[in-house]
Amino acid sequence: MTNLYLTAAAEPVSMLATFIPLILMFVVFYFLLIRPQKKRDREVQKMRENIEVADEIVTIGGIIGRIVSIKDDTIVVETAGDRSKIRLARWAIQQNITANERAAQEQAEKKSK
Repeated sequence: MTNLYLTAAAEPVSMLATFIPLILMFVVFYFLLIRPQKKRDREVQKMRENIEVADEIVTIGGIIGRIVSIKDDTIVVETAGDRSKIRLARWAIQQNITANERAAQEQAEKKSK
């Protein structure tokens, strides 16, 4: 009987020992992969919400142009030389070149002071 009692008491401990590595792997994945990706997504969303007319942008497809007008979910971008206009979805903006240049100038001014 004591053998049965020891087996039953050890079973929850062995189950816990089995799940500890899985729990630790999830925690590691959360801090190394999921959390930084959510932070990047928030920054990109903030950048897309803060675009203004006359900002120079790069789209996900690699088109570089200047914003002519902004509506709810779409923007109109004027490309270089031939001044053709393209209507794009706001989510297609990958980078705001104008904002990046402003941030670089501000950092340079802070360093020079």
